[in-house]
Amino acid sequence: MKNIILSLSLFFVCSFAEAQIVVKGKIKDKLTSDGLMGVAIIADSRTGGISDVNGNYTLSLTEGKHNLEFKLLGYNPVTRAIELKTGDSLRLDITMETSSRSLDMVVVSAGKFEQKLGDVTVSMEVITPQLVESRNTTSMENIIDQVPGVNVTDGQANIRGGSGYSYGGGSRVLLLVDDIPMLSADAGDIKWNFLPIENLQQVEVIKGASSALFGSSALDGVINIRTAYPTATPQSSIVMYSGIYDNPARPELAWWKNNQNPVFNGCYFFHSQQIKQLDLTIGGNLYDNQGYDMDSPEKRYRFNINTRYRFKRITGLSAGINVNYMDVSGGNFILWSNGNAGALVPLGGSAQQYDNIRCNIDPYITYFTRKGAKHSIHTRYFYTLNTNNTDQKAMGGLYYFEYQYQKHFENGLTMTAGVTMNYSQIVSALYGNHYSSNESAYMQFDKKFFKRLTASLGFRAESYKMDTSQTAFYIHNGKDTLGKVPFHPVMRAGLNYQLFKATYLRASYGQGYRFPAVAEKYIRADESGLEIYPNAGLKPETGSSAEIGIKQGFQIGGIRGFLDVAGFQMLYQNMIEPTFGQWGNPNTDPLFGTGFRAQNDVGTTQITGVDVSLEGGGHIGKVGIRGMFGYTYIDPISLNFNPKVDTLVNSSTKNILKYRYQHIAKADIEFTYKKFAFGLSMRYNSFMVNIDKFFVNPQFAGVLPGIAQYRQEYPNGDIVFDNRISYQLNKRAKISLITNNMFNREVTSRPADVLPMRNYALQISVKF
Repeated sequence: MKNIILSLSLFFVCSFAEAQIVVKGKIKDKLTSDGLMGVAIIADSRTGGISDVNGNYTLSLTEGKHNLEFKLLGYNPVTRAIELKTGDSLRLDITMETSSRSLDMVVVSAGKFEQKLGDVTVSMEVITPQLVESRNTTSMENIIDQVPGVNVTDGQANIRGGSGYSYGGGSRVLLLVDDIPMLSADAGDIKWNFLPIENLQQVEVIKGASSALFGSSALDGVINIRTAYPTATPQSSIVMYSGIYDNPARPELAWWKNNQNPVFNGCYFFHSQQIKQLDLTIGGNLYDNQGYDMDSPEKRYRFNINTRYRFKRITGLSAGINVNYMDVSGGNFILWSNGNAGALVPLGGSAQQYDNIRCNIDPYITYFTRKGAKHSIHTRYFYTLNTNNTDQKAMGGLYYFEYQYQKHFENGLTMTAGVTMNYSQIVSALYGNHYSSNESAYMQFDKKFFKRLTASLGFRAESYKMDTSQTAFYIHNGKDTLGKVPFHPVMRAGLNYQLFKATYLRASYGQGYRFPAVAEKYIRADESGLEIYPNAGLKPETGSSAEIGIKQGFQIGGIRGFLDVAGFQMLYQNMIEPTFGQWGNPNTDPLFGTGFRAQNDVGTTQITGVDVSLEGGGHIGKVGIRGMFGYTYIDPISLNFNPKVDTLVNSSTKNILKYRYQHIAKADIEFTYKKFAFGLSMRYNSFMVNIDKFFVNPQFAGVLPGIAQYRQEYPNGDIVFDNRISYQLNKRAKISLITNNMFNREVTSRPADVLPMRNYALQISVKF
């Protein structure tokens, strides 16, 4: 008994000697006073904790002196020395200041967690909301087309030449809104006017295959639209604009009478506020465009609401629901009547009229544990309804679920793992009725070694089923087929080494895949005289991309920025492209059964190239400056090129993939002086060497007149300049004049479709 009492006494004395003293406080942004979530608190370089969604933290430390470090990507670290005595309790509030270095810009998409731009192992571009507003962006398509290495052809995104033109069906670029896929259930396409430009935190673009982390359709890359949460100070803004189209460079193209040039008007608004534990964001968009193409107006209204509730009694728990709804109607201009006076007149004299509804509802829940782990559940219901005057109604519903677990370990390792499930149902006169489902599991590890080397390794397995058909994938050993499995395995790996203070070397390899969209497999339609046929036997695309790059930060006087140079190579198998041929009945179908059908006939393709981008900003004396420049060169070829066969469907005898620009250059620069600002943008595309031979074949000149002659008259690349000038009327209001296509160049991004001529817009923005 005495031994037990003695042991208990010793235990009590030792426990008292090591009594824990509580240190707690709140960590805020110095500028906005918002609580900062996810701040790492490190005590004596060994133990610590992490701040919750409100910026609160709690530490238990022993008596004595301690050094505390507060670290968060994108912010300058804060160090505090404290001394604790038995019986004390300490409240220590911290304010943190954002870093001004471009390479410290925080991005999320590379690993589904916050990283410095300089540390990521892939090529990324970032677009800020300031650039979106200053360019009078009416649709996200306009700003994405300004990103180095990216083209948008008739609504279809193309990164580094990975895609050609697919007539609106399918996308090799995965669009995300707040990390959740936003491709429609039926066509698998992107509708840029549906995206919330009024509530942006930033746009992140990943170049290269990213299916290991994001799944199907990330074969070419990823565009992630990240929306903003409210700050401690309520914010509201409204932007109104009105514009007019100028006369075309060739006066005979103007179909309007009596100098009544087409006009466009619009506005968008935004309000965000924290109401105790509730974060609330509301936004909307109205747009009315008479259209520069005949019979092709567009009217739309869109409304969105984002919410997040931060539970007070359960530290680290938050939940919410986001909703976005759009109704849009107008005319769909597909092909011109001819390349002369009818270049802005739709084939047949009238355009297809449509009325589309899109709506997504996104409930979610997130929980941060006291030990720094994160559990999250994201769900989405995405509804689309497309109707037109040709009885081609299509309704699609997509249900999405994702559970993700993420843990940041003390040794610098971050583990991200999750499972996803989605189910799609399509009811359509255009495609027929179909359903599909796919499930996946993924895992990625990101580790920092020696404070300079960042390594990333990820895996994913995904199964896919359309109707009753399960997609199978074949396993090869390089020569022979070993068998098949009901899921597709992919991986990615990357390294980033900080060679000097602002010099980062990186190398990455990623695999990708894409399941064909319902529209590609089952569509049967007449698009302005072009017959499109189904192909139920279409196979999934697979591919990979590898790159090596260097990112160099610099400071020249008051200008800071970085230069990024990357060499890349992308390989694709079973590439899907529309191919012209006789797919229908020659006796009963139009044009003797000829038309376009999605095919895997291209075989193995290879795209090799180099990507250069330069970005920076700062001050030269009293003049502020911010700029972005990019140049991309690609060599897109087929490794199965057969001149005798391929020249039957291609307009060029060269081995070059269709609908690609080999040279792309983009630039945007803005100067500010006192209350004035001036900006200039440039986009250059080289001549599109290869298109479908059907468009230039003399046998079909009566069906699609003028394309061959037009290409002969415009054999060079296209360059377009836009400019903007603004004046800050007072603290809250700004007025801007924007001129797009300032030299009134006549430009086409695909055959038989002329892009907008010079147009002017007057914009007024008010923030309060």
